[in-house]
Amino acid sequence: RPSSTPQGRARGGTWHRRMRANFGLLLLCQQGVAGWSASALLPAATHPGRASRTAVPARMVEAIPSRDRPTAFLGSTFGSNSAMFYRQGTLVLEDGTRLRGVSFGCEKPIAGELVFTTGMVGYPESLTDPSYKGQILVMTYPIVGNYGVPNDELDQWGLPKFFESDRVQVSGLIISDYSHHHSHWNSQRSLSQWLIEQGIPALYGIDTRLLTKKIRSKGALRATIEFEPSVALGGAKVPTSFEDVNKRNLVAEVSIKEPRVFNKGGKYKVLATDCGIKYNIIRSLLQRDCEVTLVPWDTPLKDRLKDADGLFLSNGPGDPAMASKTVEHLKEAIEAMESGEIKMKPLFGICLGNQLLALAAGCTTFKMKYGNRGANQPCIDTRTARCYITAQNHGFAVEPSSIPDGWAPFFINANDHTNEGLIHKTRPFFSVQFHPEACAGPTDTDFLFEMFLQRVHGEHAEVTVCYKPPAPPVRKVLLLGSGGLSIGQAGEFDYSGSQAIKALKEEGLEVILINPNIASVQTNVDGQGQSPADRVYLMPVTADIVESIIERERPEGIILSMGGQTGLNCGVALEKRGILKKYNVRVLGTQVDAIEATEDRGIFSEKLTEINERIAPSFAVTTVKDALIAAEKIGYPCMIRAAFALGGLGSGLMGSPEELTEMARTALASAPQLLVEKSLKGWKEVEYEVVRDAANNCITVCNMENFDPLGVHTGDSIVIAPSQTLTDEEYHMLRDTAIKVVRHLGIVGECNIQYALDPNSKDYCIIEVNPRLSRSSALASKATGYPLAAVAAKLALGQLLPDLTNSVTQSTTACFEPSLDYIVVKVPRWDLSKFDRVSRQIGSAMKSVGEVMAIGRTFEESLQKALRMTDPAIQGFEPNEFVAETEEDLIQSLEVASDTRIYAVAEALKRGWTVDRIHGYTAIDPWFLWKLKRVTDMRAILKEYTANTLPAATLMQAKKSGFSDQQLASLLGSAELDIRKLRKSMGITPFVKQIDTMAAEFPAATNYLYLTYNGDEHDVIFDEHGTMVIGSGVYRIGSSVEFDWCSVSAIRTLRQLGKKSVMINYNPETVSTDFDECDRLYFEELSLERVLDVYELEGCENAIVSVGGQIPNSLALKMGNTGVNVAGTSPTMIDTAEDRNKFSALCDSVGIDQPAWQMLASKEEALAFCERVGYPCLVRPSYVLSGAAMNVAYTAGELTGYLTEATAVSKEHPVVVSKFIENAREIDVDAVAKDGKVLLKAISEHVENAGVHSGDASLMLPPQTLDPADILKVEEITDKLAAALQITGPFNMQLIAKDGEVKVIECNLRASRSCPFSSKVLGVNFIEVATKAMIGAEIQPMDVKPSKNYVGVKVPMFSFQRLKGADPALGVEMSSTGEVACFGPDRYDAFMKAMLSTGMKLPKKNILVSMQERFFADAVPAVRKLQALGYTIFATEKTSAYLSGQGVESTLLHYAETGSEPCIDEYIQRGDIEMVFMFSNQFSQNILTNYAIRRLAVDYGVPLITNVQVAELLADSLEANKVDISSPASLAGVSLDVRNLHEWYAGEKQ
Repeated sequence: RPSSTPQGRARGGTWHRRMRANFGLLLLCQQGVAGWSASALLPAATHPGRASRTAVPARMVEAIPSRDRPTAFLGSTFGSNSAMFYRQGTLVLEDGTRLRGVSFGCEKPIAGELVFTTGMVGYPESLTDPSYKGQILVMTYPIVGNYGVPNDELDQWGLPKFFESDRVQVSGLIISDYSHHHSHWNSQRSLSQWLIEQGIPALYGIDTRLLTKKIRSKGALRATIEFEPSVALGGAKVPTSFEDVNKRNLVAEVSIKEPRVFNKGGKYKVLATDCGIKYNIIRSLLQRDCEVTLVPWDTPLKDRLKDADGLFLSNGPGDPAMASKTVEHLKEAIEAMESGEIKMKPLFGICLGNQLLALAAGCTTFKMKYGNRGANQPCIDTRTARCYITAQNHGFAVEPSSIPDGWAPFFINANDHTNEGLIHKTRPFFSVQFHPEACAGPTDTDFLFEMFLQRVHGEHAEVTVCYKPPAPPVRKVLLLGSGGLSIGQAGEFDYSGSQAIKALKEEGLEVILINPNIASVQTNVDGQGQSPADRVYLMPVTADIVESIIERERPEGIILSMGGQTGLNCGVALEKRGILKKYNVRVLGTQVDAIEATEDRGIFSEKLTEINERIAPSFAVTTVKDALIAAEKIGYPCMIRAAFALGGLGSGLMGSPEELTEMARTALASAPQLLVEKSLKGWKEVEYEVVRDAANNCITVCNMENFDPLGVHTGDSIVIAPSQTLTDEEYHMLRDTAIKVVRHLGIVGECNIQYALDPNSKDYCIIEVNPRLSRSSALASKATGYPLAAVAAKLALGQLLPDLTNSVTQSTTACFEPSLDYIVVKVPRWDLSKFDRVSRQIGSAMKSVGEVMAIGRTFEESLQKALRMTDPAIQGFEPNEFVAETEEDLIQSLEVASDTRIYAVAEALKRGWTVDRIHGYTAIDPWFLWKLKRVTDMRAILKEYTANTLPAATLMQAKKSGFSDQQLASLLGSAELDIRKLRKSMGITPFVKQIDTMAAEFPAATNYLYLTYNGDEHDVIFDEHGTMVIGSGVYRIGSSVEFDWCSVSAIRTLRQLGKKSVMINYNPETVSTDFDECDRLYFEELSLERVLDVYELEGCENAIVSVGGQIPNSLALKMGNTGVNVAGTSPTMIDTAEDRNKFSALCDSVGIDQPAWQMLASKEEALAFCERVGYPCLVRPSYVLSGAAMNVAYTAGELTGYLTEATAVSKEHPVVVSKFIENAREIDVDAVAKDGKVLLKAISEHVENAGVHSGDASLMLPPQTLDPADILKVEEITDKLAAALQITGPFNMQLIAKDGEVKVIECNLRASRSCPFSSKVLGVNFIEVATKAMIGAEIQPMDVKPSKNYVGVKVPMFSFQRLKGADPALGVEMSSTGEVACFGPDRYDAFMKAMLSTGMKLPKKNILVSMQERFFADAVPAVRKLQALGYTIFATEKTSAYLSGQGVESTLLHYAETGSEPCIDEYIQRGDIEMVFMFSNQFSQNILTNYAIRRLAVDYGVPLITNVQVAELLADSLEANKVDISSPASLAGVSLDVRNLHEWYAGEKQ
């Protein structure tokens, strides 16, 4: 090693580079031993099994010979003390399989029986379980060692607190990935240190899923672990021979040699036979005041039993036949009791104890194929039919047919139907095959210890069945939807509602749906092969409207839990008003009183206190004054939370009375109650998804741990499933609490419970319970494969969990808790950069607009995938574009959570900051930070190479760590496709793995897939060659549920046509990622690399890119250039339409009129162009979504700033400047063409004039004010463009019309966000037609005209209330987060219903109007009309003066800064203003003041209208619908047309 002198340090860099290069060579040498050959460096075509898709049959791709892949082990070069060198070992199986891994235990050869456990936590407990004696244990969960190993502390009875015996009992341990850096307050050493101390060999870096499948197929296997000696002197190596450990008397090996008494003088005297008893069994008896006399396995029992109150038979390892002495002694004791020689004593056996009792009773036992081991085995109590989740560890079972008379099965395994226990019909004898004391595992059946002691008492309590059959079954069910997408309530409710409809239709029910979200799959009337709702109402989900539909439909039941907070709050209102009782409608599933108990913070606190559960000290208040008093009692900082609120709205951490006053005032404007509670900021946040049925069967489907500590809303936090830093004790402590709480609250169906967990102790507090499907539920459902919504829907009907089938395996019960053999990482997507003045901080009120979910076999792999999924510009875990000028800036970015904090962590690690230092600023658990540091270290190593010098092993290491080809290309100074070619030449390709809910214990019947480099075989055979459909990716502003609707329509059409579909998407909120929607679902990145991986593996026939929005469209040209057969429109034509310069040139060439334009060559040319054509001008980047960086410039100064912004977002593509035409009408066209000929089209008109982004505009179909001549011109342009671009598939255009001229603005050769709207208004699925066209199916032009009987109106949904500080003014860049649409006999009825669907409340009295002078003349008619309807008009100074001059009376309100009374701010804050009209622009004199008023209105939940045309239509609609402001009803006397979609289509009249 170089010295520390300056010369030495200079040489040090060279030394490190040489050592790393040598390390690569060293790995290659080691791989030579493992079978890696130079053939891996040959071109792909000469490589066995690695040729191109066309040259190799698909089945040959299934298995890749290990010799073709370089060996690398994730993190091997970054572990503590491992530096660059590590030792390898080999797992050898009796079938000839050899798998090489890295040693992290004692290096000694061993032999044993290879078995697996599906438990996800509890490795210290499992490894010390005597039942594993002689076995090599494979842990299916891939990441082990996370929380280290506790110390050897003894409890009050002299038993080790944290272990199940006095030593590690397994012969060896095999895992996928080892955590070199552990993190837990109770950890005393690493798992590696402990195993070395105990002399146990262990290997990581092995594909444990491969092993599990092999054991599942062949049964438990004999195996050895072998090590190559560093030096071998003399004599050949003697290989370890295989051994059948079940031929050994393993019981004798683990049993004590001398009797031992615990808790001398205890109330109950229990004689326990030690066949390998777990310490927690002893502890369970001692905690119940038993004196336990533990005797060796072969001790005669009859005489000792005379002085005992009961006999206990313990668990133990191996074949029960080997413990024949125990069986004989047990027979002798039973015969003595039955003959009266000794008094009858209760007898209780566990695990092996069950088998020994069975043998003594005359039963036979058999060796199971691979046994039951893990913590999620469902067992049914034959007495009650209740199902319990149990922990098990056994390889033998009792033969059910051999059970003699007098005995009965006690429990039966709900999955494999094996015997799980015996009970005597008349004697106090019983035993179970599972572990009620469960350590590791759940303790749901620990009541069996009470049952044993009751029998010691002589008590025989009657068995009661708590379940009562449901009332007469319902035939018609009303389902409430969630409405338009908003922050906190997004596409997850389309997923849950759609799944619920499927489930209800499976039961033959009539389903009525109310949901105004026209872009959702659930509002389809044609299910395209799936069963849709019978009637769909595109209507507001409000109590008044729902009552009118109940009156029409007369449903027998209503489900509230599938519609988010909207559905829940509506249900509560229906109950309180007596509407449900009036119409005899039963609430199905969770009842309203249970909903109120969770939503009302005061009741919630009382309910938890009743069962002695822990919540943070808190007070429920209804006034600001009471909130301040409560905060003084609790102390600052404190947390406030609003009741009946969504996504943490109205919540936050308050540091002072001033902050609390402001927040409480705005929160109470929208919520009836606040909870003021003690701050637990910095604690861990953990969630559980819980399912309960009416018979009290209860399971937790998924637990999740937040990356961010408490203080950040879970919707805004990175979330990991399952939890990574919880011990078995913590995991099951919180699990047990969840079940206890859910049962006490009486929830039926699914719910979510959130905890705060002290990172330095076992202390915890319950934060909240959501008694419905939530965003976390969708994540949990997709993370585990468990269909939560479908199951919850069936439970709401009174069905029971054990009776439902696991829809993934289709052979096991739904009453189980999924085991994961992968890690899931969710990362939120924010669009805060789109908004002026918005705060970038994140906290307890949710701000994210969407989320992604990545699946991998390591945290590094999953996290890097997930970060890239949030935006194509993100390369992975690195600073990306995060910049901190000073150290203080970086510290601030770490301390204060924001949408960029993860990148601040990357920057800190890049600067060499320690994990401890970063943890000190962020309170992020060190385990996560150490993992992130490994990514940073890997990145630093990669930067020292070029593509030509990079060793194969280092490249493999990088891929296992989640580095993408593009990321590697950036680090190595290469190109993405060159890196792809390089790694394929080295045999470095990913493997396809299944999500099967059971960690490969049972085969999956569905193809729910992901790709990983941390594996050695594929789970599927590639023989379907389907059509690839690229999904829409993360929900963001501009790309939301409407593109998922398009994706689902495409894959359903393919299925109808008999075509196999391959879906790629990573959004857990979507219907397209439901496991049963397509033939193959890849939960993967929408990147060129991953698309090519899947396309080549599957041998896809073609790929559809035009239904998923902008991301797939942006890939089209690259896909086409790499040989992908892109279905439909040519990628070159897609590029022509996306590239602003090419598109404008095309329009000129075919004579399509457009505004004057010029491509940006320089700032000077752009300025000159704008001076020539005159301002305003529009700046338009290429290949962007939702008008990103699109701006209207009115001055040269504005233009300069906008040009800089546009070139930043469109670095690779041109920016165009065009003339902006004011006061023009904007038109939307959705169309489908084939070979350049239009098949189908829909023309919609914007309510707003041009200047508002089409995604923020209100659309009317058919057009209501357009000149017929203009419509003809639109049709001509549509036909011209279709021909010029030779379109085959869907396309969308925006045009403007003014003074008899129609000009095209843009054309997108893909589906648009208005596509579902156009489809449902016309009654024809545009994407179904487009899909048929793209794959070459026969299809003819369709002359479909809009109905004359109704008008469809679509309006946007905004989430400004959640985006603190954001200016709620609209422009050419999109701001809306969702949309709703309604039908009506005219536009006034439809528009009114649509506005009410957004959550707008009709004003009852007072409206504030403020206008810039340019809007005076246009706005006065609307204001005059409102006054005529009886509204009181308030106005700002200039507006009031102008209105007065126009004969419109108004009351003057002053700006706050003038100090005059009456003041605008006070009126809004008091709730005296019920609607605000604010028409302003950049020419307004009071820009900041106007912004403040807009913001104040939003903060206090006052409806805000900022567009004159919208205000005009609202006034016209209020007039047309005969609003009566004197009416006390919330609809103010408005009578709306209540018809469902089928009725509108049929043209029926009410």
